[in-house]
Amino acid sequence: MTVVGIDDTDSRERGMCTTYAAATIAERLRRDAGASIDRVLLVRLNPAVEFKTRGNAALAIHTDCDPDRAFELARAELESLAETGDERTNPGLVVADVRPDADDLPAELGRFAMRAIREHLSLEEARAVIDGYGYRSWHAGNGRGRIGALAAIGAWRALSAWTYEFITYRESDRWGTTRTVDPESVFVAAERGYPAVWDTVDRDENETVCVPHTPGPILHGIRGDDPDRVRRVAERIESEPVRTSQLFVTNQGTDVHLRDLTADEAAKQTRKSETDAAHPPAELRDGRSYRLDARVAEPPETRRGGHVFVEVATGANGTRATASDVDAASTTPSRHTLTCAAFEPTKRFRDRIRALRPGDELTVCGELAGGTLKLEKFALRDLVTTELATPTCPDCERTMESAGRNQGYRCRDCKTSAAGKERVPIERSLERGWYEVPPCARRHIAKPLVRGGFDGPIHPER
Repeated sequence: MTVVGIDDTDSRERGMCTTYAAATIAERLRRDAGASIDRVLLVRLNPAVEFKTRGNAALAIHTDCDPDRAFELARAELESLAETGDERTNPGLVVADVRPDADDLPAELGRFAMRAIREHLSLEEARAVIDGYGYRSWHAGNGRGRIGALAAIGAWRALSAWTYEFITYRESDRWGTTRTVDPESVFVAAERGYPAVWDTVDRDENETVCVPHTPGPILHGIRGDDPDRVRRVAERIESEPVRTSQLFVTNQGTDVHLRDLTADEAAKQTRKSETDAAHPPAELRDGRSYRLDARVAEPPETRRGGHVFVEVATGANGTRATASDVDAASTTPSRHTLTCAAFEPTKRFRDRIRALRPGDELTVCGELAGGTLKLEKFALRDLVTTELATPTCPDCERTMESAGRNQGYRCRDCKTSAAGKERVPIERSLERGWYEVPPCARRHIAKPLVRGGFDGPIHPER
């Protein structure tokens, strides 16, 4: 068996798409080498990597083609298709003579793939692995694409959760022009495929999420849990002529990029100097994505541009903060506070953040950038249901007035009194459970709530 890994063929301005390059290589392997293709993997790597284009996808083709012939044909296609006119496009090709389903795919490649999904890797690390195993490789520019190409080769060993995407491609003479896709047919097809097929449309925003706006070759991409259903949804969409299509096995919609705060990581934090007042907690690093427990410390704030921010507190050992932690975080700087943000593109998700109150217990998920967690979803574990209020006179039902410092409250007319403020119930627009950004704002790798498997009630966006 042979695994062909490729990455970094596209450009933000010039278009192209690495999935199209993979589909074209697979097509040529069948045509020119008589090879069979077991599967084509679409592997979403760390969404916080600086050099990525929109989706940070790397591709791997599992084939029975002779590795030398596969390398020759794949290289020819990449030399033709890669947008190397953009200095930020640095394609890479790696070909490994291994069986991805067997133990001869080294465990080191699996670890490399997982690190590429959750961390930042150097080209030197990729070169060392490629040279160490004697894999065939090619690159253009600085060859940074070899990192993703190698990660794609190791992904089948590293990951166990997979979904599917059926991508349909345009005729090449239409690239860069407005796509002709009937929106009504997309919404009808999406409704018939849901929930096994997800993130096809955003009903509230009236947006066909599956149709990109970039100048590349994709006409539409249909994602879901079942390969036959994503194909059927794609076939129901009325559109311009289709040049070709490809089914991909992918880690999209799995949340595999999120790192949980482990006991070991929490212990590292407690060993750090207590004089360290850095924000956020020490084990969190920019450019990674996390799932962690927290408690709302301050009322949410809407800032210029419509972005919504909320300060949360985490406990000293990386666990959810206690009520005393929250009180301390609201009065003094604490290295256990963290700013979470719902930016304007997350649309109605911002209303969920605005509805939070100090004391609410959460699990938050998202990418850390500039010390701020860019929220992808959150779980409301426990919510505040009462608040302190000035007492009401039991006789006349008027609000009492302060009787002086530390002297409680009294009714001026009835002379009734109360020792202090009283707790009254408050109405909340949120319920316990998971909330998420809408489909129009969802990252490729983030798991939609409708897929299930969450540790609490879900409130899916459609």
